[in-house]
Amino acid sequence: MTARLAALWLARTPRERWLLGVMMALVALVIVWLLILRPLGDMLSAARQRHGEAVEALAEARAQAAAIGGLERNRRGTPAGPIDTAVAAAASAAGFQLSGLQPEGPGRVSLAIGAARPQALFGWIGQLEAQGLIVERLTATTNPDRTLSAQIVLRNRGA
Repeated sequence: MTARLAALWLARTPRERWLLGVMMALVALVIVWLLILRPLGDMLSAARQRHGEAVEALAEARAQAAAIGGLERNRRGTPAGPIDTAVAAAASAAGFQLSGLQPEGPGRVSLAIGAARPQALFGWIGQLEAQGLIVERLTATTNPDRTLSAQIVLRNRGA
């Protein structure tokens, strides 16, 4: 096989040999570019993109951790006294009429509100959380008059 290729090469004129050599060099360059350089460039670009996304995720996680740390530093203790009386007093102060309030053990209470505006209800729940209560479960359903009825289970932080 090598002898045959050598015979074909020697049968060519020097100008043809030079043109074939240039062609083979250009083909080799294109193959190197297609098989090595282009995939490496694509991998580098993908790595840069993943790095940027990771830096953004890290910054967001650090910001959230700082926010949580701030909440932990500024958190208030749990309400004094039984939780059911504290929740009932907070509900009446916010103007909610409770359709049910039932203690479920120490530091835990279940309550029901028949009708409340969504903004007022969720604002009130946020105030309760700021006072040291944790919402364990919240089920809200819409009423025909654009209000919500809600069943909520609250517990003291750490209970």
